[in-house]
Amino acid sequence: MNGHSISGMKNGTRPSRQINVVLRGYDTNQASAPAHQPESEALPAVKPLPPSDHFAEIQKELDPMIGMENVKALVYEIYALLYISRMRSEAGLHGGSQVYHMIFRGNPGTGKTTIARIIAKLFQKMGVLSKGHLIEVERADLVGEYIGHTAQKTRDLVRKALGGVLFVDEAYSLARGGEKDFGKEAIDTLVKAMEDHRNQFILILAGYPLEIEQFLLTNPGLPSRFPIQIDFPDYSIDQLIQIAELMAKDRDYVLMPQSVFKLRQHLMTEKMNDMFSFSNARYVRNVIEKSIRHQAVRLLNQYASGVPPKQELMTIRPEDMKWQAESASSSKL
Repeated sequence: MNGHSISGMKNGTRPSRQINVVLRGYDTNQASAPAHQPESEALPAVKPLPPSDHFAEIQKELDPMIGMENVKALVYEIYALLYISRMRSEAGLHGGSQVYHMIFRGNPGTGKTTIARIIAKLFQKMGVLSKGHLIEVERADLVGEYIGHTAQKTRDLVRKALGGVLFVDEAYSLARGGEKDFGKEAIDTLVKAMEDHRNQFILILAGYPLEIEQFLLTNPGLPSRFPIQIDFPDYSIDQLIQIAELMAKDRDYVLMPQSVFKLRQHLMTEKMNDMFSFSNARYVRNVIEKSIRHQAVRLLNQYASGVPPKQELMTIRPEDMKWQAESASSSKL
């Protein structure tokens, strides 16, 4: 197998977790052809790239994200490969025709959509994609109601995604209905679009790890078409607490230590009881937003004839954190 392999490095140090990615080129004959350079002939000087750091803005978005070290390292690998390929081309070397379609494996709320947007922006900045926009779809957006309808709907969405990224969430649902299901027509249309619009858009398929693996087995040619496969691990309880505190801080709220303790206990229970469908950061966001609503009701009742102190306006107390069972019981009172 011919390809380029590169590991992300920054400031002379490797990321904590090294990942090697092999990106396959379409034109294998061209990729394997040796570059003939007479020893006496010096290589042309590499033209300087624009002075702006293309990765700086991307890094600003990645750094605040809790955990995801393997994902951050891989995003930097992609940037490094794009950067060096451009320098090779400017030096008269073969830059390579790469395939950048991807598989994102992970449970809900692990950051897959956010990273897809960042990657779209990175490819636009590096000149691979002309627009860098993200079109996010699911089965209902692709699958039609009659023969031929699915292919047309899918082609229309591919056209909208040209110059950017087509992100198919819960992609495995396209293969659930078997051979006679219109979902298979959507898969076939997407595969054809990858050939017809080569290098004009990037297709990212996302979903639960096990279901995505089963989905790839439905078509022998699928795995090789997605050379970049990224795993999005579940967040630990400590990371979820960090995310909760960060979300509160971004909204000018603070969690009391007792509130953090109550949230930690609840997350441990919820994650244990709902191991396969726990929605990670998405669940935490819903808890924080619900607590803010409960805090607003509490303050309105508590300070009916006055204005709460600034600290009270910012503080989320344990009683503001109510789970579904608590809310149901309190509504009966």
